[in-house]
Amino acid sequence: MNETLPSSKRNFIQHIIDKDVKSFENQKSIMTRFPPEPNGHLHIGHAKSMCLNFGLAKEYGGICNLRFDDTNPTTENKEYVESIKDDVKWLGFDISNETYYASDYFSILFDFAVKLIKEGKAFVDSQPPETIRSQRGSLQKPGSNSPFRDRDVNTNLDLFHRMREGEFKEGEHILRAKIDMSSPNMNMRDPALYRIREKDHYRTGNQWNIYPMYDFTQCLSDAIEGVTHSICTLEFEDHRPLYDWVIENVETSNRPKQIEFARLEIDYSITSKRKLLSLVEEGNVSGWDDPRLQTIKGMRRRGYPPEAIKNFCELIGITKKQAVIDLSTLENCVREELDKKAPRIMAVLDPLKVIIKNFPGNTSEQLNAPNHPKDSTFGERKLPITKEIYIERSDFMEEPPKKFHRLSPGKKVRLRYAFVIRCEEIVKDENGTVQELHCSYDSSTYNGKNPEDGKVKGIIHWVSAEKNIPIQARLFDRLFTVPNPNGEEDFRKFLNPKSLEIKNHGLAEISLKSSKHSQFQFERTGYFSLDKKESTNDKLVYNRTTTLRDSWLKEQKK
Repeated sequence: MNETLPSSKRNFIQHIIDKDVKSFENQKSIMTRFPPEPNGHLHIGHAKSMCLNFGLAKEYGGICNLRFDDTNPTTENKEYVESIKDDVKWLGFDISNETYYASDYFSILFDFAVKLIKEGKAFVDSQPPETIRSQRGSLQKPGSNSPFRDRDVNTNLDLFHRMREGEFKEGEHILRAKIDMSSPNMNMRDPALYRIREKDHYRTGNQWNIYPMYDFTQCLSDAIEGVTHSICTLEFEDHRPLYDWVIENVETSNRPKQIEFARLEIDYSITSKRKLLSLVEEGNVSGWDDPRLQTIKGMRRRGYPPEAIKNFCELIGITKKQAVIDLSTLENCVREELDKKAPRIMAVLDPLKVIIKNFPGNTSEQLNAPNHPKDSTFGERKLPITKEIYIERSDFMEEPPKKFHRLSPGKKVRLRYAFVIRCEEIVKDENGTVQELHCSYDSSTYNGKNPEDGKVKGIIHWVSAEKNIPIQARLFDRLFTVPNPNGEEDFRKFLNPKSLEIKNHGLAEISLKSSKHSQFQFERTGYFSLDKKESTNDKLVYNRTTTLRDSWLKEQKK
């Protein structure tokens, strides 16, 4: 967020807050909140919400609360709480202020519910859940009143207190608001406020046998904390009348304003917590931190810099119009950030041995190479060149097409930072697979000298066969084969079987061993990040964070 932006470039939420701030009489700043439910790990959509809520608070000199809306003991736990805190801090947002929990307000919320009962605005319904659902009607047909809607206040109070004391089983009773069963807004048809849950809460233990519903809790938590602007996604737009009804009828001193914006959806991705959980539990991915997922944990493990994610959220902007963003847009933000920060090294992922016949045997020469072509502060590194090297298998073709500018029989190519070599002999195994190449080199062509009048067009990367670091490289593709897996009846059918390719025999240049960095550009191959979870002293595992260019999109257009 940037308060110096011209009015035409400020989003609609900023325009609303600009007007509200002018109308404040005794209030000097705004307050927003980021209110995740601790029933799963965060994803890219939460990142957009974080950027918006924390960004608005910073812009207007206010505060953004981190609050956990923890009202469902069956799905929430402390593991998710700590994970969310970690993700928020990793993205660079300050949560040094007090962390808030809706569960801290359970006593206050209970008293608010009692107030509504006493005023005849809430009642205990004793019908089975399926009967209540059948009475709600549809968008074309109004609902019908519960036979318990007109219970007297004392009976409702008695039942509600006994619900709290644990006298009843789940589903026997539920507390509902008394609003309007003929409302065109389904959320206003006597919605549930409290339900019985026979499960201990991760924070309050067995203190409560009833728990408030999300719609009842969120607005009142906002009011209790002094939130001025409750920013949420468009699916809550139809819930706003209920949000306002609860605030008005409980008569809180603070009146937060709910504003909705379009949630973030990315193609070839899933962001539903329920669907993500099913992918994890069914073993379709390795966990919530699988690098193919757009969860914060997954993107972090893959090597996405937090700055790239925030730049992406700013780039796509804040609107009311729902749209699906190309995953390539996020990847471009990652490339731009890593291009500035990642030193360069050479690594061969699918090695093919090359023997340079006329190179002095049992010797090694040290070549100089910049660690970053655009930033001299990264310094230089030494590259050992030896008689035997490895090149990428895809950089050789026995029968190349016309525009193939890499190595082939009788053709020349330049080794990156070294000299020109010429392929003179091919060695194959009994199955006809190329095992090694015998080449010669031109000593007069070191470091770009004597480029032979431009005849040598190809430059390929390599590593010494004697001095290298073994690595495993993991290459990722889209997790799904269709752009909108959310819209499919069974999204699992569209999992991409080629979304992960593992290269077990990769080799990186020896300088990797002494580098203090964990992210690199493997020249000509992509940006890679050390997978600290999978790496051991004997095996270094690198995840390809992204390719050097959007080659995936180009392939799809063919």
